[in-house]
Amino acid sequence: MIIAEQITRFQINHKLLALLFCYLSGALATLAFAPYGYWPLALLSVVLWFSQVHQQSARRASQLSFAWGFGYFSFGISWVHVSIEQFGGMPLLASLFLMLLLCGYLAIYPALSGWLAAKLTGQNKVNLMVLAISWLVTEYLRSFVLTGFPWLSIGYSQIDSPFAALAPIMGEVGISVMVMLSCASLCVLIAKPTHKLAIISLVLIATSLIVSPQFSFTQSTGDSFTTALVQGNIKQELRWDDEAEQNIIDLYINNSSDLYKDHDVVIWPEAAIPRVEPLAQETLRYVNEQAHLNDSSLITGIINYNLENRQFYNSIIVMGNKSQGDDKGGYYFGNSNQYSKHHLLPIGEFVPFGDLLRPIAPFFNLPMSSFSRGDFVQANLQANDIRLLPLICFEIVFPNQLSANLREHTDAILTISNDAWFGDSHGPHQHLEIARMRALEFAKPVIRATNNGLTAVIDHHGQIIADVPQFTESILSTSVNKVSGQTLYGEYGKTIHKILVWLLMLGFVARLWQLKRRSNKQTSGNS
Repeated sequence: MIIAEQITRFQINHKLLALLFCYLSGALATLAFAPYGYWPLALLSVVLWFSQVHQQSARRASQLSFAWGFGYFSFGISWVHVSIEQFGGMPLLASLFLMLLLCGYLAIYPALSGWLAAKLTGQNKVNLMVLAISWLVTEYLRSFVLTGFPWLSIGYSQIDSPFAALAPIMGEVGISVMVMLSCASLCVLIAKPTHKLAIISLVLIATSLIVSPQFSFTQSTGDSFTTALVQGNIKQELRWDDEAEQNIIDLYINNSSDLYKDHDVVIWPEAAIPRVEPLAQETLRYVNEQAHLNDSSLITGIINYNLENRQFYNSIIVMGNKSQGDDKGGYYFGNSNQYSKHHLLPIGEFVPFGDLLRPIAPFFNLPMSSFSRGDFVQANLQANDIRLLPLICFEIVFPNQLSANLREHTDAILTISNDAWFGDSHGPHQHLEIARMRALEFAKPVIRATNNGLTAVIDHHGQIIADVPQFTESILSTSVNKVSGQTLYGEYGKTIHKILVWLLMLGFVARLWQLKRRSNKQTSGNS
């Protein structure tokens, strides 16, 4: 009761003002993410939200939490509007409406966490420690419901904070949990400085932040390889223009011709060749030969068409040497040294209910929006004896997919993308921030090749070691050090996630059963 009275002193009684306060508190968290990077604001945002929902009823908590989530996402992923309005052929108001509709959907998850945090107490009043856990459950749901959209998970905002040291041990998900528990404990301690559970929680979290940097899971092998990333800076409206097609191909070929002799592998971005693979054989054979003659290799994104099943795939292929000293280039159409994107982006790469939606607006009929899905587990690419774990664009946000494809011999993670869809917004910066977290979680270098930025190479500590300016035609040339070993998260992260989810689910079921029994006893006693 004392805690409730102390915290409720900070609560806004006016219902609409409280909703506005939560909305602005959620919006504040955007400044914790790239490109701003004011990571303490993520914690402040959550503390402000928690201060308003503590001891609220399930209904009121869900309303306030929805307002916080709506502010969090409407500012955090406002870049979605750019692709809809500029390239989707929709009017400004319509694009804003669709963006806000998406944000409203995503805000349902924080709202659900607030509702659960009240219902699970048995008193229909929010307990902040319970809210921190119920939030984890709803974030897990957000990661896979409707193919999943775990973008802007709060742990990413801590990539440059002390919490980042936890990434190799428990991943971004673990960081998010620690952030939420820290905020819940802090709110409780502000009200009651002697609260034992909150004190224990903060002591354990602080201890983990001190101890975690002392662990080292990987070591340098002493080997390295050289790579050159070609950033073509092709305008989005030209990428599938028939008249610009050959010019784009020539740009990449000409920019790469002098790179082979000094680099082990040259990399082009997602769908760099604006021609379906079966129709690009003359170009691909030429590049394959040029790379091989210089004892090098080239990796590029391309649209593949499978002649057997008549399906399109967003793919990555390798040309030139597969192994050092090969007597000929390793590329031929249909070879196995390629990758097909598994996690497709809704609307952009496949359209749910396409027969209904495509006639409505150009946004639902974007170029190359009818892809088929590649396998979840695929072999690493091999280029000049370098083994790369490939991911295309949005896939970098799914650590479970990366984990399933990580091998002992994997030298680096390769992610290629085209972020021209999102213009000069904070979307590409957030995308790079996510890539940094993956590098830190798995202690593997990440090579990120994009059409117009942000092209970068990240070391196994999650630090950017080389990049080139956004919106420029550039070449990034650097050396990448190889490391051996595997992080705790990389080895056991998937198993830990499964165990944690099952424990949480069983805990919820047990709690609901307990509340049901209590309700039945009270009913029997009253009768």
